[in-house]
Amino acid sequence: MPAANPSRSSRFTIVIVTTDALVEPEAETYLAVDHDVFLLPTWDELIRLVKKQPPDAVLLDIDIIGQRPDEGISALGELRMLAPDLVLVALTRSNRKGLRHKAVDANIDEYFVAPINFEEVRIVMDRALEKRSAEIDNRRRLSAKAEQESFAELIGASEPMRRVYEAITRVAASSTTVLIRGESGTGKELVARAIVSRGPRAEKPFVSINCAALPENLVETELFGHEKGAFTDAKAARAGHIELAHTGTLFLDEIATLGLALQSKLLRVLEDRVVTRIGGGKARKIDFRLLAATNDDLEQMVEVGRFREDLYYRINVVPIEVPPLRERKSDLPLLVTHFLRTYCRENGKPLKQVESEVLAVLEDYDWPGNVRELENVIQRLVLMNDKPVISVKDLPQQLLVASSASQEAILIPEEGVDFDLEMERIELAYLQAALKRTGGKKSAAACLLGIDIQRMKYLCRKRNL
Repeated sequence: MPAANPSRSSRFTIVIVTTDALVEPEAETYLAVDHDVFLLPTWDELIRLVKKQPPDAVLLDIDIIGQRPDEGISALGELRMLAPDLVLVALTRSNRKGLRHKAVDANIDEYFVAPINFEEVRIVMDRALEKRSAEIDNRRRLSAKAEQESFAELIGASEPMRRVYEAITRVAASSTTVLIRGESGTGKELVARAIVSRGPRAEKPFVSINCAALPENLVETELFGHEKGAFTDAKAARAGHIELAHTGTLFLDEIATLGLALQSKLLRVLEDRVVTRIGGGKARKIDFRLLAATNDDLEQMVEVGRFREDLYYRINVVPIEVPPLRERKSDLPLLVTHFLRTYCRENGKPLKQVESEVLAVLEDYDWPGNVRELENVIQRLVLMNDKPVISVKDLPQQLLVASSASQEAILIPEEGVDFDLEMERIELAYLQAALKRTGGKKSAAACLLGIDIQRMKYLCRKRNL
């Protein structure tokens, strides 16, 4: 069998699975001219083929699977999980409306009810193959771009992120104190790790402490350590984070949450580069680089007396501002691709894709939780969704609500619309599509549209169909 190649410059490979003798000559006439077409009589042969080398498209006659129509639907789902990039088309002789809905839920690309017009199949198949080919190419480009545009563990190619990368590069080789500023969830610790990874302390200890995550009475012990017997529970001597960072880097996240007394002690450590454990009298000389981070307005805190001015000037030597996600939305496709790859791999799932409409909704949202919020959303979509392609309806409600305003702007221009005329156009389009799909059979078209035959006949007379 020829290799499946998603490039339109070569022929696509289409496999048709059916026992219907009428299908082969139609397929030869309409599909084999432009594509490599193979006919298989059984599901088992198809599965063996797909596991060995997936084709570009499969047209599956679900009536030949098992004894019940639902078994054919299950087969579609299994096939989609096995080959997510497959253009999957279902064929049946059943007019059951519920069967179509179940097939759509199995994430098929198209659904035909026999007898089918293979000229229509060719048009639909060509369009679907072209679209899937473009999606695969785009995904590959995004993956390659994500690798090219990553900086240490940071992902992004936007201008705001390029400024961050430039600042990191400039300060990495020195021992200068850096203050990393930005909203919660923007990736301030990743910036700190990037600075370290590019500098001479890369192989030395990197000690991180979130000052806001510890009760105030524990922060001092965590920073400075203690000697045995310094307090009731101090049953053994323990080095603090500053001491553990000797020869390496100390990262203090949310430094603005430190109380004024601790700020004073920290200032002395930064000035003298020595630390004394709680309950001890020996001062230890410590060689470390300080990187600090905050999402607070330190200038305002200094003004109202909540943050020491001398400590502020000591840590604010080189500030780096990390942009919020709403100011770098061009990085969304890269970030989504990165998180999909990460969490699909971690959870042993096939790599999922997102519809282009999903990215449009994500771009409409302001992301108050920034990259961390986006990461959590993608992780949830990977874990809670078994479908290989994530669609708009899979997204959390708050994202869809936030997107409604932009959707309204798209659907209703400022000059307004002629509502009745638009509804008439939609009605006519559905009628014509249903009649074309069913070969002009009004009863079958009525079933397809979920209306009774009398209403179908009335509408056809009304539209001269």
